[in-house]
Amino acid sequence: MKKILKLICFLLLCGILAITIKLRLDSPEMPTASSEPVIAPLDASPTPASTPSPTPVPTPTPTPTPETYTLSVIGDCTLWSNANYAQHPAGYAGVINGDYYYPFSNTIQYFENDDFTIANFECILSDKNLAYDYTQVYFPFIAPTEYANIIIDGGVDFVTTANNHIMDCYEAGETSTYETLEAYGIPFGKEGQAQLYTTDSGLVIGIYCSGKDLAPNKTKALNAIQQLIDDGAEYIICAFHWGQELYYEPNQAQIDLAHACIDAGADLIYGSHTHCLQPIEEYGDGLILYSMGNWTFGGSTMPSDPDTAIVQVELTRNDDGSISRTGMDVIPCCVSSKINAAMVKEQNYNDYKPTPYEEGSEGYNRVLSKLTGEFEATSQGADYSGWLASRAG
Repeated sequence: MKKILKLICFLLLCGILAITIKLRLDSPEMPTASSEPVIAPLDASPTPASTPSPTPVPTPTPTPTPETYTLSVIGDCTLWSNANYAQHPAGYAGVINGDYYYPFSNTIQYFENDDFTIANFECILSDKNLAYDYTQVYFPFIAPTEYANIIIDGGVDFVTTANNHIMDCYEAGETSTYETLEAYGIPFGKEGQAQLYTTDSGLVIGIYCSGKDLAPNKTKALNAIQQLIDDGAEYIICAFHWGQELYYEPNQAQIDLAHACIDAGADLIYGSHTHCLQPIEEYGDGLILYSMGNWTFGGSTMPSDPDTAIVQVELTRNDDGSISRTGMDVIPCCVSSKINAAMVKEQNYNDYKPTPYEEGSEGYNRVLSKLTGEFEATSQGADYSGWLASRAG
């Protein structure tokens, strides 16, 4: 009986042992405490997909700003009064009283900011008591040499002296005027002279001046224009002293000469002498200012025509280097700052200080009508008989 129990126990132990071994074999192997840690390699992370480089976009070349130039044109600068008013309080010297900035003080803003300003210089500069023939020279205008400062302080860059007053005191007056302008550093043009003037902004202007006998010679003018073209002028101005005083229309000789000069290559015809405005004409590619009238005009305390103007021409340098006119502006002015007095021709209304008219005013519109040729007043011409009679007496 005991042997049977021992056998049963032995068999049970063997069964338990067999089951235990089977369970051990079927279970996953567990790491032991001494197992080394498994370290993932550094490149085990997934490699990101490569991004294609964008195609570079070329930087656009900036468009250069066009070079532009502004040229200003004004009328007669007569810096002294006639014999009756030379020492009068209402005369030129009495009114400006040594203030050389005064005559241009109401318009200097137009000339300080432009590239070039041209005027007709119609007086003699001398500190000497020069002789003249009063039977031939009705109105000698002889200003002190220091009056050249008026041109400088006024922002004027160039003056033409080719007019009917440069010989008022013969060669002595002419020479004194030229020497004074040179001494003060004021560029100027003589009768029949063609020259180049280069602005600070780089524009090369060709200028031809003529006013001999108030009838500039056509052949000489055309030859001068060709000379200026050959010399490299980029813009050509012909300054002519011509026409009939106080006529509001150009005569046929003016028209014919102006057209011929434009056809020959001139760009701007600048006229003076008439003491009143005459029309502006666009002819071909050129511009004709038949007369710019008076500016700071000491020749009369009561000019019969109070109107004047500033004409500003805008030029642009093209891609090929050539110059084109791309604009024009007109600033209607009165020869005096006493505009109301000028409108009714009060005694001694002229204070020699040109002043812009208010836009839309009577004077403003009248100036425009003269420059467009629509002014309806009849030209009377200048009558000096009363003045000559007073001198003879």
